[in-house]
Amino acid sequence: MLRFLALPLVLASGLLAGCATSPTGRSQFIAVGDAQMNQLGATAFERMKQADTLARDPRRLATAQCVVEALKPVLPPAAQRLPWEVQVFEDANPNAFALPGGKVGVNTGLWSVARSQDELAAVIAHELAHVVARHAAERVSQQMAAGVALEAAQAYSGARSSPENTRLLMGALGLGAQLGVMLPFSRTHETEADLLGQRYMAEAGFDPEGAVRLWQNMLRASSGGRPPQILSTHPDPQNRIAALQARVPELRPVAEQARAGGRRPACRM
Repeated sequence: MLRFLALPLVLASGLLAGCATSPTGRSQFIAVGDAQMNQLGATAFERMKQADTLARDPRRLATAQCVVEALKPVLPPAAQRLPWEVQVFEDANPNAFALPGGKVGVNTGLWSVARSQDELAAVIAHELAHVVARHAAERVSQQMAAGVALEAAQAYSGARSSPENTRLLMGALGLGAQLGVMLPFSRTHETEADLLGQRYMAEAGFDPEGAVRLWQNMLRASSGGRPPQILSTHPDPQNRIAALQARVPELRPVAEQARAGGRRPACRM
């Protein structure tokens, strides 16, 4: 029988961190500390790098790193201090992800729908927003409250982790049993990440309308055959596009002010 994740530590941290507030002001239940989540994210990322195929394309890696570097200065101070690492995975599915601890993965397939730095930034900023808003910690906390346990000591050590613990670890972080397959966050999480991510990209000097174009490209890509997986794991794309478009007039001056202040991303695609 699996034991609760470092039970004494969880109980102690839960007393301190059970009630939290997201960057948008939403109440959150979080009963696991950031240090624990960062370690879980780092462990999962190392396993992904070992199990999945890393792309041998320095140009795409440089582009993804450029976008992350441009976004970092507009994140909250705690997120800026994370040891951010970016990898590009050889995967035709147009998707990206970010894990606690500052780990970012981008699939090569994302370049099939993200044709400008602004469109790429829209996806990456959205994923960084999941980390900033501690959505994975919420998921882990909810699973713990429901009686689903993770053995922290084994998860941290990596080598001793059982297949079941690995499955639970990956599921809690939003990763499927097949590494590299993203599991959906809740609609609340996705909407919150859209809101935060689009603002982050504008504050970094990217065009906030890039988020609109990105999802329009996603829809066009789905019309000719099997839709990208991201369309099946996220809220209705038409509603999402409308919400993103509605925020453009508010965020365009933010982007212009950022550029006037010297934030001028130049990430070559």
